[in-house]
Amino acid sequence: MFEPPVQRLIDELSRLPGVGQKSAQRLAFYILNADEADAMRLADAITEMRSTVRLCSRCFNVTAEVECTICEDLRRDTSSICVVERAQDIPVIERTQLFKGRYHVLGGAMSPIAGIGPDQLRMRELEARIDSEGVTEVIAATNPTVEGDTTAMYLAQLLKPLGVKVSRLASGLPVGGDLDYADEVTLGRALSGRQEL
Repeated sequence: MFEPPVQRLIDELSRLPGVGQKSAQRLAFYILNADEADAMRLADAITEMRSTVRLCSRCFNVTAEVECTICEDLRRDTSSICVVERAQDIPVIERTQLFKGRYHVLGGAMSPIAGIGPDQLRMRELEARIDSEGVTEVIAATNPTVEGDTTAMYLAQLLKPLGVKVSRLASGLPVGGDLDYADEVTLGRALSGRQEL
């Protein structure tokens, strides 16, 4: 449809999550019409990221070093680990400024339908960290989905025999939310997780 180099860029951009064909076309033509310096900065940023960023040897967060800045921070509480599905979940939790421990990125959630079991995730690495780092609490911060819940339950079964307290993030109604807009599952979790005032 377009000249081959433009079509190739559109095809590559449309493979990105959340980018459809129309958005890919808009992005491609934006890049085509941008200043050469802007387009080259984008290309350089992608190349640099691909060549320098790797996974932290301890927690599997993204880093340009052997260990990420969170694992290297000696002020962090080493007895507490927050387990997340993906590295991009860490900044979300960090923005709360409430968790002062370390993290462990599983690399996904258990999904028997998709063929993802504990062996496809970084469960063994987490289990090894329990002993070597003196961990006493693990917070399962997996997504509130069937897969996330399954993963959290598996973590509890795996780690509780080791004497580790395993907790799950609470779920329920958002602050400022209206009961009219809450679905039954969310409202049910809010009821079962209620706290005494």
